[in-house]
Amino acid sequence: MTDDTSPAAPASGPVLVRHPVRAELAGLVAGIVGHRERVDHPVVRRQVAGSLIPLVLSFGSPLDVVDLSVGTGVGRHTSFIAGIMPGHATTSFEREQLCVQIYLTPLGVPRLLGLPGRELAARVVDLADAVPSLDDVLVEELWAARTWPRRFALVDRMLLDLLDRGRRAEPFVGWMWRQIERSGGRVGIGDLVEQTGWSHRHATSRFTEQVGIAPKAAASLVRFERAAAALRDGPAADVAARFGYADQSHLVREVRRYAGWTPTDLLRTEPTTAQTAIG
Repeated sequence: MTDDTSPAAPASGPVLVRHPVRAELAGLVAGIVGHRERVDHPVVRRQVAGSLIPLVLSFGSPLDVVDLSVGTGVGRHTSFIAGIMPGHATTSFEREQLCVQIYLTPLGVPRLLGLPGRELAARVVDLADAVPSLDDVLVEELWAARTWPRRFALVDRMLLDLLDRGRRAEPFVGWMWRQIERSGGRVGIGDLVEQTGWSHRHATSRFTEQVGIAPKAAASLVRFERAAAALRDGPAADVAARFGYADQSHLVREVRRYAGWTPTDLLRTEPTTAQTAIG
């Protein structure tokens, strides 16, 4: 096993080490990634909007959130969580990023962190403020573990422990989110709400409280994610038609809204995990 904590190591490109998500965490955790990157000059990156919620356990240099198109949290962060983000961010760092990134689903936030999604939505919050139970001792243990397999074992143990402490989203909220996700954001929200048996006001309010954004906004965000991925495989006009945008101009506006770029600029970026969400 390679020790990756040497401060004398030279600059290197981003290294992403993916760890499989345990079956017990299915639907709550979308991915677990070790991220190591050493640089000899400041690095600035754009992080596009996304429906996943990154929980970052960092034992490297702080990350500066330079700008947010929506929400709050501009400033310097070490370990943090970024709630569901219906907008883009600009980040920068110097020297080194060394962290474990845990990508929670909107249903994973209440279940694992015991927090309603609304408390974190469009916010970057230091871990000590968001989840005091995940204190500096855990981060120190991750650093001391020195290898990714040992770190991932600590993270698995932490997540399984949190699984016993949290609270489930209301069943109809979980069902609505899964329908939005499965449809790629193209499900009719009115029809979805009607199927829950609740009033539009109640269903929308409870969904927003637990997921963090309203159902219509969630569908728009998921549709953007799918369309952005599809842009790498076909012309923008075809992608717009395929994902139900009114026309290509509508798609361009949504890409600018969520990514801060045109579709052409978006295609120039590398689709790495480290760039798909804050962190």
